[in-house]
Amino acid sequence: MVNTFPKKSTAGNRRFERGRFDRGPRRNDRIRVPEVRVIGPEGEQLGVMATRDALQRAKSLGLDLIEVAAGSIPPVCRILDYGKFKYDEGKKSKGQQRSNASKFKEVKFRPSVDIGDYNTKVRHAQEFLGMGFKLRITLTFRGREMAHQELGFQVVQRAINDLQEFGFMESPPRLAGRNIGATLTPRMKGKKKAETGVSAGERPFGNAEGEMAGSITSL
Repeated sequence: MVNTFPKKSTAGNRRFERGRFDRGPRRNDRIRVPEVRVIGPEGEQLGVMATRDALQRAKSLGLDLIEVAAGSIPPVCRILDYGKFKYDEGKKSKGQQRSNASKFKEVKFRPSVDIGDYNTKVRHAQEFLGMGFKLRITLTFRGREMAHQELGFQVVQRAINDLQEFGFMESPPRLAGRNIGATLTPRMKGKKKAETGVSAGERPFGNAEGEMAGSITSL
């Protein structure tokens, strides 16, 4: 049987899809407002002018008219090379991502951590705080360790106590799924302490009676 229904045209949809994924700023003929405030290629203020005049000025310089502040009244546009504009914006975005990632450092523990490993991690944590990084302490439970959550909290609290000269607690230890997490913010004197080699982590892991060490290795 021949299908007698007419085929639905998809031409309009294709145009719509192309527009959806063009997330860059409006530029050149896509700027529809009657007038704009214009910034020149060197950052100079050119004032408010008719959009067609601003576009003509950009074309005469072999550059593009790019809308950089659509919410302003009138919108603000810059006369720039669009390729260079995209490149600079990409570099700025990557730099911001690296900056955000570098603000935090993380030290991970296990409930059954031994004394040597614990002290090593605390020393690393002191160094991070001493360099001005915020510190995330994370402890992860595996398998039946979840039945002894109090031991995990003891390890995290012990680490916080050993780092109190280098950072103060921004958020208290909290259990989320199989992880306990806490955040420390560096103190100004942390760097000096770290450079002088004062290491709270080298103190014995647990109290004089071995209460802490005994309870952790008993899992």
